[in-house]
Amino acid sequence: MPSTVPRYFQHQITVTAPSRGCHLITNDVLKAIGKDLKTIDTGLCNLFCQHTSASLTINENADPDVRTDMETALNKLVPAEWCRNGLFQHTMEGDDDMPGHVKSSLMGVSLTIPITKGRLALGTWQGIYLNEHRNQGGWGGGHARNIVITLQGQ
Repeated sequence: MPSTVPRYFQHQITVTAPSRGCHLITNDVLKAIGKDLKTIDTGLCNLFCQHTSASLTINENADPDVRTDMETALNKLVPAEWCRNGLFQHTMEGDDDMPGHVKSSLMGVSLTIPITKGRLALGTWQGIYLNEHRNQGGWGGGHARNIVITLQGQ
């Protein structure tokens, strides 16, 4: 019989995106939470990206063209040219910075995924994406992104 006492676990991972774009990180998440995830029969997994120019989403995990097409669509929605034509005021960190902030707000920095019988209840073709919206990665350089993962359930 499953425990009725709520359990809470928290992990933090750092994912280094190799480039700007949409990157599948499901395996990174599962590697970090696997042992604790198995102890929860029913619950929730929350992922929170601690950055303002990266985001999280769930989308297709099979065809890598989806990730490429997502990046293309996001660049059409919020083009870097807006930094050069005077539309944006916040431009001192580069042409991709303010568009990165807008994309992060549009996509979101947090996900909540149900936990069912010790597994993330993702659909067959669903995977967790880290969307890196910067070319140069901001003041600190690189694309290392911290993600806090909180599990709760019983």
